Amino acid sequence: MNLDNLIAIDTHVHAEVSCCQPPDLFGKAFDDAADKYFGTVLKRNRRPTIPETIAHYRERNIGFVMFTVDCEANIGRRRIPNEEIAGFAQENADIMIAFASIDPHKGKMGVREARRLVEEFGVRGFKFHPTMQGFFANDRMAYPMYELIAEHKLTAVFHSGHSGIGSGMPGGGGLRLKYSEPIHLDDVATDFPDMNIVIAHPSWPWQSQALSIALHKPNVYIDLSGWSPKYFSPELIQYANSLLREKMLFGSDFPLIAPDRWLKDFETAGFRDEVKPLLLKDNAVRMLGLAAVSDATTAAEV
Repeated sequence: MNLDNLIAIDTHVHAEVSCCQPPDLFGKAFDDAADKYFGTVLKRNRRPTIPETIAHYRERNIGFVMFTVDCEANIGRRRIPNEEIAGFAQENADIMIAFASIDPHKGKMGVREARRLVEEFGVRGFKFHPTMQGFFANDRMAYPMYELIAEHKLTAVFHSGHSGIGSGMPGGGGLRLKYSEPIHLDDVATDFPDMNIVIAHPSWPWQSQALSIALHKPNVYIDLSGWSPKYFSPELIQYANSLLREKMLFGSDFPLIAPDRWLKDFETAGFRDEVKPLLLKDNAVRMLGLAAVSDATTAAEV
């Protein structure tokens, strides 16, 4: 990435429209419910393609990490190919990083795919969504995948807390919130200290769990995606301004939340001026190993 030209790095951007396969309308009810929940206004009344997303971020000089969510086993919806996302990242390496998503239910075949994506396509991390994929993060079923990620000292992003996906649908679309309680990640962080773990989103209604794990485990970060900063809890902002100032990451959850809206609300949410550069870019640079960042001032007491 051309870090000097970037004002921020968005660590949580979704690919939701494939350019190489027809749309899978099987999960359209989930999309419609999510649009209603988030109040999303989508360009051309549809979700953006990967090239449109790249253009959106390039225009704003914001780098980004992009991934899909593989929930084929639990929901039955065909995923966007990881190779497609990785290909676009290779062609736009100045602004884009590819993460992959592989449902851990795919077992050894999933691990084989993960290794190929790391070694042949250069993906820098993996996205897991326990609620959509239907597993607890500390289920030993997923450990072979984590071993591969730790072997290469890469990053694993885990959805946490409430899920806008399924909200308002009968039975929540069959999705169970219990899988995304952050405490299950404490086992993973303990067992895989060489794997960076990102607890995605303010983890309501379990925010304190996420803060405790990030404070206790050096390899655990929190991304601030999925919510407008004006709705962040005072506790979250307090820790971001102090003890966890080097463990928090900017993330939008695009296209459900646009970076313009997130950044605008961030300016008035109560974050200290000296902390803002850390959250917007420097922490992501350090976590992703993009370049050396000088050590920040020792965190103040909460």
